[in-house]
Amino acid sequence: MFTPKYPPPDTAPPTTTMPLPATDLPAPTAPAPAPLVAASVSGRPVVQLTPGSALALAAGGGAVVLVVGAVLVSMLLAVAITAMSVAVCALVIRSILNQERNR
Repeated sequence: MFTPKYPPPDTAPPTTTMPLPATDLPAPTAPAPAPLVAASVSGRPVVQLTPGSALALAAGGGAVVLVVGAVLVSMLLAVAITAMSVAVCALVIRSILNQERNR
């Protein structure tokens, strides 16, 4: 019951690649001249923020901060309420046990 069950091994035949014969290789050509590259050009796309998109980004970030903060505060409040109720239950049980001992 607790032993792992492994799937059956793959039964597909292994694929092999055949090397090209030396006669089929293309004839060497002269290297192309290197293109002129401007300074500090990267392959990454450039992100340009307009005032509207910057405002939307700031509003979205603020909304995320508020939502995460509300979730964390509610979790802290739930822990505090649970701790208080456990403490009250402990005091009640302690007082009941003390009354039984005194009789």
